[in-house]
Amino acid sequence: MVICPGGGYAHLAPHEGEGYARWLTGQGITCFVLKYRLGLDGYHYPVELQDVTRAIRLVRARAGEWQLDPHRIGIIGSSAGGHLASMAMTLFKAGDSNATDVIERESSRPDAAILCYPVITMGKFAHQGSKNYLLGTNAPQALADEVSTELHVAKDSPPCFIWSTDEDKTVPIENSLDFAAALRRANVPYELHVYQRGGHGQGLGSHDYNPSKWLPWVAECNRWLKEQGFIK
Repeated sequence: MVICPGGGYAHLAPHEGEGYARWLTGQGITCFVLKYRLGLDGYHYPVELQDVTRAIRLVRARAGEWQLDPHRIGIIGSSAGGHLASMAMTLFKAGDSNATDVIERESSRPDAAILCYPVITMGKFAHQGSKNYLLGTNAPQALADEVSTELHVAKDSPPCFIWSTDEDKTVPIENSLDFAAALRRANVPYELHVYQRGGHGQGLGSHDYNPSKWLPWVAECNRWLKEQGFIK
């Protein structure tokens, strides 16, 4: 599982990186926390997409060496990291069989995706901070549309698990609802969990890695991952 921490494209939240890795490795899933380049440091789209697609290709290319299944390479992201994960699952490309770089011969399509209170759109319900750090200020509409991932879901997008809360005041719930609707229109398998209570950025629900304090979505996601063949 490639993990994309959130942070509004300005920083990387540890509890959505290492925290998730500790949870998933406990389920028998090998994890890679992606330290993608950030808008706060002057990096803008498509650099972030290049980082995540390269990561997926790298893991797939070295799957034999690391004793991984190249057909079970998933991605999880939270908030802006959820947007990055949603770009990976909608803007992926097949590998270039003629590339001299063996990593670039691999597909960048993840086999499953988990989106936690994700940023999705750069339109009406955009999280403005993420948009500005990803695209810069005053981005043209065509560029905003290019990374509004609800507009790019296709039938070959991978299965997806989404969760958010109705009380999230940072990233409007419409981001998750609209992405789920796009998946449904494209006949892509998905689950959507909207919880009544809770603010933004909760992660597992406990930053001290105490499973007794984890939020209900974790158990639901474990069950979903088992159904996708990621957990035995």
